Amino acid sequence: MKYRFTLLHSLYHWTLKWAAHPYASWMLFFISFIESSVFLIPPDVLLIPMTLAEPKKWFRFAMITTVASVLGGIAGYYIGYWLWETIGQAVIAFYGLSDAMRVVQVKYEANAFAAIFTAALTPIPYKVFTITAGLFHISLSILIFASIIGRGLRFFAVAWLVGRYGNPVKEFIETYFDMITIAAAALLVGGFIVLRWLV
Repeated sequence: MKYRFTLLHSLYHWTLKWAAHPYASWMLFFISFIESSVFLIPPDVLLIPMTLAEPKKWFRFAMITTVASVLGGIAGYYIGYWLWETIGQAVIAFYGLSDAMRVVQVKYEANAFAAIFTAALTPIPYKVFTITAGLFHISLSILIFASIIGRGLRFFAVAWLVGRYGNPVKEFIETYFDMITIAAAALLVGGFIVLRWLV
């Protein structure tokens, strides 16, 4: 366990140094894009250290993350709409959420905007909702609007807080890195558990 934390701590410091790399913003865009449709790791793991390294660029980083995430959500939508049998179904099955499909459909029938907004804002797996929005032929405009608001609130809030309170945040992370890592993992897993618990 200690080795894993040491490895993650080294990765965190590497990310801080790498934030000044010319391609750092492109990597942030890429991770944010694929997380919305197929990838597990949330873009916050790059957004936070990059903003810590260059706090004056918090708005730019938040904008990149939000735009890429919404575009990735649109890609997820079309995976569900056009490629459900070849890609979408496999992605949902990979995360063990095939049984949650009916619950998601019920949420859409009740209030599609609220369902997508909640997934965009919280640790609930957003990719499940982007893919199934396409599968169930939810209005693309609803997906885009809910995603812009939900993802925007989340990423701009995170980037602003880190940019505004950079040094205290950095010191806090350095001091409580192990606990923060456990909490972040718990939130990530918790999002999947919540969705499965609803089944």
